[in-house]
Amino acid sequence: MRSGVIAQKIGMTRIYNDAGEHVPVTVLRMENCQVVAQRTQEKNGYTAVQLGVGLAKVKNVSKAERGHFAKASVEPKTKVAEFRVTADNLIDVGAEITADHFVAGQMVDVTGTSKGKGFQGVIRRWNFGGGRATHGNSVSHRSHGSTGQRQDPGKVFKNKKMAGHLGDERVTTQNVQVVSTDVDRGLILIRGAVPGAKGGWILVRDAAKTALPDNAPKPAAIRAAASKGAE
Repeated sequence: MRSGVIAQKIGMTRIYNDAGEHVPVTVLRMENCQVVAQRTQEKNGYTAVQLGVGLAKVKNVSKAERGHFAKASVEPKTKVAEFRVTADNLIDVGAEITADHFVAGQMVDVTGTSKGKGFQGVIRRWNFGGGRATHGNSVSHRSHGSTGQRQDPGKVFKNKKMAGHLGDERVTTQNVQVVSTDVDRGLILIRGAVPGAKGGWILVRDAAKTALPDNAPKPAAIRAAASKGAE
């Protein structure tokens, strides 16, 4: 199991394949995606790598965080996340993961925070059909109708689909395809849509339900830290 990466959603566009067909893609950008820390079985009880991306202003970083980044000899990061890995796929602290960590045609799982849509009714939130348009119906065209039963059980069960807050939650889309990558500009092109708004942070991992391609770099496609030399 390899590490994933943290990328920023730039937006959507289209590219054309060799057959002249247009392919809708979401553009993700990796900016200084570096390993900030390691988690080992002996010390932490599990194996993982902690990655950080972006460049944060020092005044916006807490004293504890500044010490954490200084220990890793990396600049303060805007976003930090951990990825579980196997022991043989640990990456050295300070190493930078590049966009060719994923190969064209590979399937990945992407995780982001969906767009918040505020308080919504059941038709938009749960795709209810709504009430009748006529035949005596006057004020219940978009209402959810009955929410419970009679005297027994005499309550509304938990998780009943009703009106409420929609969006602004963690969403994972599985088995989306990597169309291409651009190492120089740090871009990953994902086929189709990706959850989240423009500028949001996206976690990209190897697909859990699809085999990893044989030509995928292990433990990662990395640009080693300057103090340790290139690998």
